[in-house]
Amino acid sequence: MTKKDNILIIGAGLCGSLLALRMAQRGYRIKLVEKRPDLRKVVQDAGRSINLAFSNRGIKAMGMVGLKEEVMKLCIPMLGRMIHDEEGRTFLSRYSGREDEYINSISRPGLNILLLDAAEELPNVEILFNKGCESVDLEKNIATFIDYATDEQITYGGDVIFGTDGGGSAVRQSMFNYSKFLFSFSQQWLTHGYKEMTIPAAEGGGYRTDKGALHIWPRGEDMLIALPNLDGSFTVTLFLPFSNSDYCFDNLTTPELVTEYFTKEFPDAFILMPNLVEEFFENPTGALGTIKCSPWNSHGKTLLMGDAAHAIVPFYGQGMNASFEDIVVFDEILDRYEGDWQTVFTEYEKERKKDTDAIADLAIDNFHEMKEHTASPLFQQKRKLETAFEAEFPKDYNSKYSLVTFNENIAYSEAMKRGRAQDKAILNLLDDGKLTDTMSLKEKLEIVQKETEDILHDDDLMGML
Repeated sequence: MTKKDNILIIGAGLCGSLLALRMAQRGYRIKLVEKRPDLRKVVQDAGRSINLAFSNRGIKAMGMVGLKEEVMKLCIPMLGRMIHDEEGRTFLSRYSGREDEYINSISRPGLNILLLDAAEELPNVEILFNKGCESVDLEKNIATFIDYATDEQITYGGDVIFGTDGGGSAVRQSMFNYSKFLFSFSQQWLTHGYKEMTIPAAEGGGYRTDKGALHIWPRGEDMLIALPNLDGSFTVTLFLPFSNSDYCFDNLTTPELVTEYFTKEFPDAFILMPNLVEEFFENPTGALGTIKCSPWNSHGKTLLMGDAAHAIVPFYGQGMNASFEDIVVFDEILDRYEGDWQTVFTEYEKERKKDTDAIADLAIDNFHEMKEHTASPLFQQKRKLETAFEAEFPKDYNSKYSLVTFNENIAYSEAMKRGRAQDKAILNLLDDGKLTDTMSLKEKLEIVQKETEDILHDDDLMGML
């Protein structure tokens, strides 16, 4: 292998575009193929997520390819969760006690366009659109596509092939169908779906509510969230059961029922959404699922990355960040083993899979936390204590959320292990009344740290049995 190898990347979403850019920067010849039209020339489909949570792990990847400053211009800082209760009252639950730690709302198409433009500027990158992958010959390194403009079947090949074609990956399906190695695959759906709507910009411009937060209306079984956009609007997402609930997607079938539901459950959001009913029926209802599979590579010739390898639900705001981190980790592995694709692919999967499994599990945890627990007094008490720890002792404490979101040099698996132990320690101590008002914050931190270490020790012992 030399740095002049031809690389075929299937899927030009966020992960594929960043991978194409980075591999081209390293000197490879890139052919990037996408089934959808060029989003720089067409309008984004209604109902597809147009903004995402962007945080440290993704920012690190942008720094790697030299785009950090350009990307940050697309960002709106969100300092915490703005919780809206049933009475319309709000309070801000900060993401961190440290002033410089917050997440960002970023435009999905805007970021994708930036990456595509940067990749296309390089002379060793070719990008093709409107060509859907039908299958991959894993032995010959050839992929078959349908050209949607002509209905013709075409083939492209490469010295290696990367599948970055998302949760419905055709590359992964070809690996699943391949009979010469054992391929494990699981897809777990939530009972909830989602639908996107809009809080439009205020008349004359500006925002109709606080733009510096991720807004959440937690209702136990249901949840509404809203993220700000640069044009003054908010993208609003409803998470609701498909069926078997008083209000669900199966029975919200008329404008009257939709209006009744929103005025009852989310009255302060309803008054901000003049196009709610129209958007509810015009925009599609999406499903939410977790995909895990192995192996990610086939004989050092084909590799899955991003959602094609590990699609997760969106409730930790880490789907895009995890996919971008894939490329950071891959780049580090390539530094060590460049010249041997089989070793590169094998070592990458060995290092990365435990962490993508961890963030998938954490995202499910956060789904229940956001819709059920964020408004509970015990949870609020825990978050206030954690943000106080982080503000007063910034080097000594990181909440689970901070470990996952703001500590890009800590692996997801380690963040999950320590974060869950800390959560258990604090909730148990609070519930048992062992963190009293007479204690100093330092004393409380020492008790929490000791309890956390005891839990981690017990977990390690159980893992050895």
